[in-house]
Amino acid sequence: MTFALVLGASLALLAIVLGAFGAHALKDKFPEPRYAAIWETAVQYHMYHALGLIAVGILGYDAILGTTSVLQWASYLMVAGIALFSGSLYILAVTGVKKLGAITPLGGLLFIAAWACVIMAIV
Repeated sequence: MTFALVLGASLALLAIVLGAFGAHALKDKFPEPRYAAIWETAVQYHMYHALGLIAVGILGYDAILGTTSVLQWASYLMVAGIALFSGSLYILAVTGVKKLGAITPLGGLLFIAAWACVIMAIV
């Protein structure tokens, strides 16, 4: 579960960088003002699930739940969810290409599946 801890911390760092980048460097470059809010949503969910990865890594230590394949799946699903959900929103916010919005719900489903895996591992 060291993978989940390192990747979670790395993705949290990236979320902070992208949040600052959006607030400062992209501030006046979004196609429309509403795209700034879309960028913020992407950053929020990115950070929530980076922290979720860290939680999965902690839960996976032998003293707590021990490494289980269900927790490993939770970590993979969270990473894929960040890529699809936040990634599609980042691109949408910068380009204004609305068709990318069709990808976003798939990332949301991956987030839901990841948290279901966490629940299964705990129960």
